[in-house]
Amino acid sequence: MKTLSKLALAAVLATGVSGLAIVAPAAAKDKKEEQAAPGFKLSKPVQAIAFQAQEAIKARTPATAEPLVAQIEAAATTDDDKYIAAALRYDLENTKLAIAQAANPKAPLDETVLAKPLDALLTAKSTPAADRGRYLFRRGQLAYNSGQYPVATQYFTQAKQAGYSSPDFDLQLAKVKVQAGDTAGGLADLDRFITAQKAAGQPVPEAYYRFGIATANGKKMAPETLAWMQKYVAAYPNAKVWRDVILQYAFAQNSLAAPDKAQNVDLYRLMRAAGAMPDQAMYEDYAKSVYDRGNPYEAAAVLKEGMAAGRIPASSTFSKGLLTAANTAIKAEGSLATSEKQALAAKDGKIAASTGDAYLGQNNYAKAAELYRAALGKGGVDANEVNTRLGIALARSGDKAGAQAAFGAVTGNPRAGIAALWTTWTQVGSSPAAAAAPAA
Repeated sequence: MKTLSKLALAAVLATGVSGLAIVAPAAAKDKKEEQAAPGFKLSKPVQAIAFQAQEAIKARTPATAEPLVAQIEAAATTDDDKYIAAALRYDLENTKLAIAQAANPKAPLDETVLAKPLDALLTAKSTPAADRGRYLFRRGQLAYNSGQYPVATQYFTQAKQAGYSSPDFDLQLAKVKVQAGDTAGGLADLDRFITAQKAAGQPVPEAYYRFGIATANGKKMAPETLAWMQKYVAAYPNAKVWRDVILQYAFAQNSLAAPDKAQNVDLYRLMRAAGAMPDQAMYEDYAKSVYDRGNPYEAAAVLKEGMAAGRIPASSTFSKGLLTAANTAIKAEGSLATSEKQALAAKDGKIAASTGDAYLGQNNYAKAAELYRAALGKGGVDANEVNTRLGIALARSGDKAGAQAAFGAVTGNPRAGIAALWTTWTQVGSSPAAAAAPAA
């Protein structure tokens, strides 16, 4: 038997998809050298044509390669022979698929022809350990593409155990587990990977978080969906991500929650804080909502901000009319000191809550917090709404601990979800460039 260089034979991806690179046979200088050389030992029938077979595959001439590979398969007797036969068959079938795809890119490909040589490579005793993970991964892909998700999960898990890795491998592992019916398990695996990546100081692609959100939301797993949304904005606290998450939470067709107008206002406030207001329609709806609730200060501020940002065109008669009405109301109302005195003297907290809203609209967060606390103390108000706004006032003033305590007192959905998103903003804020980010 002749000896070929193991390095040449098993160099990963050196030639062909199997990583097989056969060198032309050459006579050893002496028997002693042949025995000492590390590598694969092929029987004479296989050695005689193995190089020719691979050259034909490399030349993309399957008609020439096919009979040669068939001869090698028939003649293979040793473990090394069987490995070479399987590797060449795998390369040949891949080459056929590549040629077919190039000839007709839209035609479906039958990859099942790769299963047999892959199985042979996985069972061959001479298959290099360094290549097993790659073969297991490819075998898992075949199972996944044919809808055999539990089988794919087994192969992918084995590939990971064998040391295989790729940029999106862990996401693929999670996807196949979800497809196999184990949604909770797939998301838990993905979460563990993200945690490990972050602990190692490695970046985590946005696609991982988006998959978590879409998967949990698609399965109506509301708490998990919200948790993935919070993870996403915590990892990528920029305007676009904040916008995407808030729109998905409350405004998209398959949104997680269905807030009322008062609750929408606090989501608009979050988008505004994150520099993530998307368009004219939302600026105007935000302004109209707070104006209708007796807060012309915030309505005017929102409209002016939208105009300055270019989101509201100068030609918008609706915005111009609403801004004029808001400014007129502000002049008529004058100082909030009178409302504050009435609020503190009232039997319940309703005037205090509305006065707190007015101070919030003026960005006077200290006064807003004072009035909201007074409203909670007097009672007669929606405690969840007032606690949400107390948290907003404290968050905007920089009192993170106070804000988180207020948000933590909010119960019931969708209020609790809104408070949870605000809690995340309190912790991570938004990136410096967020306010200048374009609308999606």
